[in-house]
Amino acid sequence: MSQLSELLSPSTILLDADAADWREAIHRSGELLVSTGATDPAYTEAMIRTVEEHGPYIVIAPGFALAHSRPDESVHRTGMSFVRLAEPIAFGNAANDPVTLVMALAAADSSAHREALAALAGVLADPARRSLLDAARTREDVLAALGADGTGPGERSAEDSRSGAEAGTDTGSGTGAMVDADAVPSKKLLLTVCGNGLGTSLFLKNTAEQVLERWGWSSHLDVQATDTISAKGRAKDSDAILTSGAIADTLGEVGVRVEVIENFTSQAEIDAALRRIYAV
Repeated sequence: MSQLSELLSPSTILLDADAADWREAIHRSGELLVSTGATDPAYTEAMIRTVEEHGPYIVIAPGFALAHSRPDESVHRTGMSFVRLAEPIAFGNAANDPVTLVMALAAADSSAHREALAALAGVLADPARRSLLDAARTREDVLAALGADGTGPGERSAEDSRSGAEAGTDTGSGTGAMVDADAVPSKKLLLTVCGNGLGTSLFLKNTAEQVLERWGWSSHLDVQATDTISAKGRAKDSDAILTSGAIADTLGEVGVRVEVIENFTSQAEIDAALRRIYAV
């Protein structure tokens, strides 16, 4: 699996970029992928179409968008780019607008980028490191804040650390912890869903797995990332779906509980959602 250090370089970072709207912001991030040979211009257009078709679900944390689309012939290798906008731009996501940071992901397959997304989730969940991204003066500063220069990952945010301690005190462990008078029998499967099943759904999967690990439930629940089409067919086999508001609207009624997550980096928010699902 690829680390952030393998997918980002100074040549794929642009600071204080001008953009008139969200389409141009994604275009700027796509241009960086094209310039390094990771993608063709067609992939940039595909990232824009993804938002047009599924809504602004790529805005997965306050002020942060992860632009991406499905792998196709326009993707030559897995890569990422980082753009900090000169002025905040609304993408249409009421919970997380306006956006100042846009990262683009081009995935040549479904697995090579997972480790990089896990590292990125840790950065965005840490207020101190997120502040470093907002204040970075150079491309090297960005790489250092992301840990893509060889530095170790930062500590979890204070909020999530507190929620983790609370979560670990009363959920218990083992399958018995999942039985409650208000809960349905578990199918031991959670789905995280995005438009393509390769970007934001993996991001959400990673954060959910961190919460389950704290609970001691990792061995009892399988969290799988998938796309909207597959989710409709697989929903009946799962306990619930975690996704964004835009994707929840796209899914419609699927026969299982759908929990809308606003901030995909917040272990506290996902902890609360899982407690509602399993009545613990």
